[in-house]
Amino acid sequence: MSKEIKPSIVLVHGSWADATSWQHVIPLLLQDGYTVTAVQNPLTSLPDDIATTKRVIDAQQGPVVVVGHSYGGAVITGATAGNEQVKALVYIAGWAPEPGESISQLIGRYAPPPLSTAIVADTAGFLYIEREKFHEVFAKDVSPVEAQVLAVTQKPAASVAFEQSVDSAAWQTIPSWYLVSQEDQAINPELERFMAHRIGAKTTEIKASHVAYISHPREIANLIIEAASSAVN
Repeated sequence: MSKEIKPSIVLVHGSWADATSWQHVIPLLLQDGYTVTAVQNPLTSLPDDIATTKRVIDAQQGPVVVVGHSYGGAVITGATAGNEQVKALVYIAGWAPEPGESISQLIGRYAPPPLSTAIVADTAGFLYIEREKFHEVFAKDVSPVEAQVLAVTQKPAASVAFEQSVDSAAWQTIPSWYLVSQEDQAINPELERFMAHRIGAKTTEIKASHVAYISHPREIANLIIEAASSAVN
């Protein structure tokens, strides 16, 4: 694959994180010659985050591969719908809702994960993960020091986002890849497998926590590159 036709890659973070959480994956993609942009979403509502992500995608030249982690999966599901520029979707332990389906509804399909007992809300309705539980339920296979930094810098998500839904689902028309985190304590791994199967994704599993893109960046970069290579062939 020549450098000229490599698609641009857009990375979309999830709740309790920001674009810098992709810091271990970004250099690997850049080294392989890709143009990479990590979206900084406000996490104020699903429509707000979809609009922000759409703006970034529209700024790219040529074909695009869009990657979403966790809540970012719901964002890319809505943000890329109907966009012929987007050639592949990659879900990293990501939510892949149907039109009209909220994350809260999806959570109810399987036993609730440990994360559900570690979330607290502030007075404005933004959700945080309790710091003393963050390492265990969100990033267990990340070093304690890095997990501490992630906990302190976590970006809260508006609770309303988990009750909102997309109007259209891009995975219905765009080829998809899905990474299941087998030791995920933020999303039930069985629910991840259900979503991956439902969207017809090419599915890979890895022994990792919810943040496999932080703890296993090489494997995640390879999956993204696989999707990107398929997108232009």
